Amino acid sequence: MYNLLIGGAAGQGIDTTVAILEKLLKRSGYNVFTVRDFMSRVRGGHNFSLLRFGNEPIFSHSNTLDGIVALDEQTVELHKDELKEDGLILCDSKLAISDSRAISIGMDAMAKELGNVKSSGSIAVGVILKLFGETLSGVEDVLSNAVKPQYLASNLKAVQEGYNAVQERFPHLEGKYGDWMLISGTKAVALGAIAAGLRFYTAYPMSPSTGILEAIAAVADEADIVVEQAEDEIGAINMAIGSSYAGARAMTGTSGGGFSLMVEALGLSGMAEIPLVVIDVQRPGPVTGLPTRTEQSDLKFVISASQGEFPRMVIALRNSKDAFYQTMRAFNLAEKYQIPVIILSDQYIGDASATVMPFDPKKVQIAEPLEQHAGKDEYLRYKYTNSGISPRLIPGQTKHLVIIDSDEHDEKGWITESSEVRTKMVDKRMKKLEGLDRELQEPEFIGSDSFVTLIIGWGSTWGPISEAIALLNKDEDGKYAALVFGDVYPLPDKLLQEKAKQAKRIINVEQNATGQLAGLIREKTGIVCSGSILKYDGRQISGEEIANMIQKGEIK
Repeated sequence: MYNLLIGGAAGQGIDTTVAILEKLLKRSGYNVFTVRDFMSRVRGGHNFSLLRFGNEPIFSHSNTLDGIVALDEQTVELHKDELKEDGLILCDSKLAISDSRAISIGMDAMAKELGNVKSSGSIAVGVILKLFGETLSGVEDVLSNAVKPQYLASNLKAVQEGYNAVQERFPHLEGKYGDWMLISGTKAVALGAIAAGLRFYTAYPMSPSTGILEAIAAVADEADIVVEQAEDEIGAINMAIGSSYAGARAMTGTSGGGFSLMVEALGLSGMAEIPLVVIDVQRPGPVTGLPTRTEQSDLKFVISASQGEFPRMVIALRNSKDAFYQTMRAFNLAEKYQIPVIILSDQYIGDASATVMPFDPKKVQIAEPLEQHAGKDEYLRYKYTNSGISPRLIPGQTKHLVIIDSDEHDEKGWITESSEVRTKMVDKRMKKLEGLDRELQEPEFIGSDSFVTLIIGWGSTWGPISEAIALLNKDEDGKYAALVFGDVYPLPDKLLQEKAKQAKRIINVEQNATGQLAGLIREKTGIVCSGSILKYDGRQISGEEIANMIQKGEIK
């Protein structure tokens, strides 16, 4: 397995170079995992991507580098200590890099001679392919989708020039993932929504959720979806609720700051019992925080968002596979129980590219959009039922009047201040939680059945925790296991209760400062974690970091 860092300033073409490389490596059969670390600025600063590839499963990033592709001197200074002794630094000969591992090539000068000064990135691609024992097969296909037609020939020539400039350095690995997909979490969410029957998507652009809006908008005509860029997040969620009331499967997306504005309307979805899917792609807060970084600090917020009490579902995405299937499932649960379902992602999951098996929408059964009102009886939109789910009709498609209200209401939907009706309506709505409890998916168990230490995590810590368990069990003979939650509210606790009895210690790993999942577990089950590994600097924790902290006893 190899790990490359491509770094430089914003505006130097890092994203394009990485996108070309990861596609070529995936075509060669490699499992590929790419994460992006970038500043909230158009030009300048220090940006980099970590491109990891190999012929075995990859779940996360690594900070141990086989190579650095440096577009500026700062990249070398910041990351040279992460580079292996036998690693390499690929840089332009005009940079003053005094490191014995440096391979200095006049890429900018070569690009100028080729008549395309912007083709130096393609030269670097050619160099990397040769260094890692790859061929140039598929280069034209990938480049034709990455550059404008008038620049294709010069970029193909640039790749060839780079390829000829060096000798093979690392042995070629035989991969088996050529037929798999390479997709970001953001695009996987968009595909999951479309597969679930999405008909209306609206959002106000907010990093790192904007990619979902862009991905759905790109195929809106083909997929028969209305996409609306709202004037703000309040408008976005209210439009989604209105569309759902009118019969369209609807979704809105944002990050934590935008979700703050959606809170009152979330309560409208709960009170009016209108299906709604909301995705919060988390970033560090509060307020603007770190717009392009990652964190897991919105869990308790979304669980309790909006005043009053009403049922909701919160699902945390663990990887790109989850991003597709859980998004489909979110629509079904929202439709079935007539509740808001909140999906929690984050910048790490959203912007990372991963190799995954092709998605199969048939694995998630699409629920019927409505519970029809049968017979000639009076239609009661909020009829008391044993399940808490009342018959839902679509206005304009029925002879019945479909009344909804944000005030407390009776079975017909008429406003009431009756204490008796209020109690019965709250009980009716909360009965949905009994059905939701039967729908809950237990956390994924990872590691040895004979474990002593149990690690707890949720969402995007799945990848780093998976790799940490492998590292720890390799050194300590199966003493470690983990539970990583996807469904987080209501909290599934059967497997947790079982495994907690065996554990000598329980460690929660979270990307927040307060251990929010650990607090939720303690509140629901009484199970108390022995210690915590918490990271909240805006960068994702790695499996190596988790393993090292546990082995060194660096646990809070």
